[in-house]
Amino acid sequence: MSGLAGLRVVVTGGSRGIGHGIALGFARAGASVSICARDAAQLVATHAELAAIGPAHAQVCDLADGDAVRTYVDAAATALGGLDVLVNNASGFGRSDDEAGWAAAVGVDLMATLRAGWAAVPWLRQSDRAAIVNISSTTAFRPSVIAPAYAAIKAALVSYTESHAKALASDGIRVNAVAPGSTTAPGHFFEKRRLAGDPTYAAMVASIPAGRLGSPDEIADVVLFLASPAARWVTGQTIVADGGQSLFEGGGVTAAAGKTP
Repeated sequence: MSGLAGLRVVVTGGSRGIGHGIALGFARAGASVSICARDAAQLVATHAELAAIGPAHAQVCDLADGDAVRTYVDAAATALGGLDVLVNNASGFGRSDDEAGWAAAVGVDLMATLRAGWAAVPWLRQSDRAAIVNISSTTAFRPSVIAPAYAAIKAALVSYTESHAKALASDGIRVNAVAPGSTTAPGHFFEKRRLAGDPTYAAMVASIPAGRLGSPDEIADVVLFLASPAARWVTGQTIVADGGQSLFEGGGVTAAAGKTP
C-alpha cells in the first residue's frame, strides 16, 4: 500500500484481533502508530511488535471513560508529533438485550468513537492527509437476535460516519467505515468455537463463498486503502469486507443461529 509512509496513526483497541492487524499494517507501510487498550500485558506485547518496525506509542486506556479517551488521544498525537489518521476499532462486544449489553455497546462502540473523534479533530485539522476510519460490522445491515445491542450500535456508526463526513468535509477530513464480516484471530471467540467443535461454527464457515473466515490483515488492507491517497475521493462510505458472506442466504443474515456477533 503506497502513500502511507510518514502518516501518524492512532488505532483504538489496537492490541489484538482486527485492531492488531490494522496497527501492524500501518507500521509495515511506514506509518508511526499509537495503540491503546485495557489489557496492559497484551498492549506491551503489541507495542514491542510495532516498535520493532518503526516509531510506536502505546497507552493503557479504558475506552468507556470519556476523560481517559481524550487524554489518550492528546498523548498519542503529542508522542507522534501530530495526527493524520484515527481508526476507531475498539468494541465492548455488548451482545445481550439488557442493561449490561447496551451499556457495553453504547459506552465503547459508540461513545468512544465519538469522543476519540472529538479529541482528534483539532489535530487532524493540522494535517493535509487527514482521515477517520470507523470499524462497524455487517450486523449493522440486518437484525440480530443474539446481539441486538451490538447490531444497533454498529448501525449507528454507519449513520454517524456519513454525518461526520459531511460535517468535516470543509476541513479536508475524510470519514469512512469498514464493516467486517465474520473474522477471526488467535483467542477470538470464533476460534474458541472452532476448537470446541461448535456446530454453528461449521455452518457459518459454510455460508462464506471462500469456505473460511476473514483474517485481521484482510480487514486492515481495506482500512489502509481508505486512509491512503488512493481513496482521496472517498468519504462518507462504509465498505463491507466479508468475502461475499452477506450475499448468500444464511451468510450473516441468520445471526440468531450464531453466525455473526
